[in-house]
Amino acid sequence: MSNRWPGKTVIGVTGNIATGKSVVRRMLEHVGAFGIDADGLAHRAMSPNAPAYQPVIDTFGKWILDANGRIDREKLAKVVLNDPEALAQLEALTHPLVIQVIDLLVKRASQKVVVIEAIKLFETGLAEQCDTVWVVDAPENIQIKRLMEQRKLSEQDARMRVNAQPPQSEKKSRAVVVVDNSGGYESTFDQIQAALDKLIGKAEAAPEPVKEVVSATPPGEVEIAIQRGGPKLAEDIAKFINQNEGLSLSRTDILVRFGQKAYMLAYAGEQIVGLAGWQVENLIARTDEFLIGAGAPVENTVKSLLKSIEKASNELQAEVSLMFLKNDTSDEIRKAVLTSGYEKHAAADLNVPDWREAAEESHPPETYLVVKRLRADRVLKPV
Repeated sequence: MSNRWPGKTVIGVTGNIATGKSVVRRMLEHVGAFGIDADGLAHRAMSPNAPAYQPVIDTFGKWILDANGRIDREKLAKVVLNDPEALAQLEALTHPLVIQVIDLLVKRASQKVVVIEAIKLFETGLAEQCDTVWVVDAPENIQIKRLMEQRKLSEQDARMRVNAQPPQSEKKSRAVVVVDNSGGYESTFDQIQAALDKLIGKAEAAPEPVKEVVSATPPGEVEIAIQRGGPKLAEDIAKFINQNEGLSLSRTDILVRFGQKAYMLAYAGEQIVGLAGWQVENLIARTDEFLIGAGAPVENTVKSLLKSIEKASNELQAEVSLMFLKNDTSDEIRKAVLTSGYEKHAAADLNVPDWREAAEESHPPETYLVVKRLRADRVLKPV
């Protein structure tokens, strides 16, 4: 266990850009770890009014701002990626803040296993605070392909990002575990599960999720139980989505989604009657799939799903829950959501810059946003 954080087993996850560090972190969260995205915290530290915002502007100039007064990451990246001295200046402004926040989050975490994802895990000294270091690896051609698909970069820009980083071999030489993320989801997950079992022992690993009744059942209604959906339930999840959305997703499609989000399933007996796809990223919970099956007891199913999402989000120290409902969501579902403490908002009207940016980036088409605050306190508070 960690000397710095007694009672915690801390896994440091690193690797070069687009190797799949975030996927590995989320997989560990699926099996009960508390995840921290250090690079995401660095971005939050530069949000308007956050501690590093003005110092970064003072250092690099107002030209890095976008029309809304936010630091444009692409403009800033073009400067620091080509200038080691500029990169060092930026890191000197953000890294001390990130280290402070990581320390706070780890100390607050109730989970015994904590995973810290950081591209500069070795350079910042964070690796020395971890019990083990896992390096995620993927071939250069896959890195470039992912950057082009996920970040919409040109091949030239993607290749520049990849080549601007130290050789991956340097990280791998210092790793306790190397995770090959060039194959499918199942291959990566199997490697992670094996490494985790070896680290903490199978007896200490998170138990299989079980169904749990989380809301009182109104008289005369069928009891609703909630279970977190894991990879073993991928086929059932695909079947429910296909039935309710008219899609033709496969088990493999759902496994790929597990690299991005988690699922909560609502059951009436042995039948799935509701589903929510959600994630917590940078202390912000986002639900972008919310389906209630025909014939389900709507109010109890909705409230049970929301309670479970909020409980799991609180365990990951989320500050706010952002939920995107389809424009054609029924009045009955909408009413159940709003009476659960959610309020309808336009993303642009959110007064916390990080929440606003997350809402704008995550907003699926043909949906509207409802929001519920989960914590009164925030890390990286305005200065």
